[in-house]
Amino acid sequence: MRRVCVYAGSNPGSDPAYADAARALARLMAERQIGLVFGGGKVGLMGVLADTILAAGGEAIGVMPQALIDREIGHPNLTDLKVVGSMHERKAKMAELADGFVAVPGGIGTLEELIEVYTWSQLGIHDKGCGVLNTRGYYDGLAAFLDHAVQEGFLRAPHRAVLTVAEDPADLLDALATFRPPHVGKWLELDQT
Repeated sequence: MRRVCVYAGSNPGSDPAYADAARALARLMAERQIGLVFGGGKVGLMGVLADTILAAGGEAIGVMPQALIDREIGHPNLTDLKVVGSMHERKAKMAELADGFVAVPGGIGTLEELIEVYTWSQLGIHDKGCGVLNTRGYYDGLAAFLDHAVQEGFLRAPHRAVLTVAEDPADLLDALATFRPPHVGKWLELDQT
């Protein structure tokens, strides 16, 4: 695994534990020589991740639309900042550059990015692992929802297993490094009844 795309909020959250967990993830990525691909911002947990991995001698590649660069919220000291034309291009470029995907605690944008790339896995657009850093149980509700979707017949168990939920950054990176896509026949099987 050369690079992991980390989706993170533009806010730090109300508890310092969120920033501490993001720092721990970034330090571990640098130690394992795993580069960071992220939204390119200097604020919130995005900035925490980038600052930490850069301070540890790691790689930080940001991807940001020109409109956000114009607002002066891009991180100024990245290994590389790729400027794109739209949010759609941003997400596609981030996915292209990464070997796996992680969401740390964040808001609706973080959730949207995670769910989209998780859906792409189910559709067979990529075969990379996805996970969440479940700091202070932040993603417990999401995990419960996905388990409920399996119980109710809206999500197949092998597809549910694509998303790792872990509190420890090492466990999360280990799961991504050993991820193998489920083999359930066709990725997208439609009910013909």
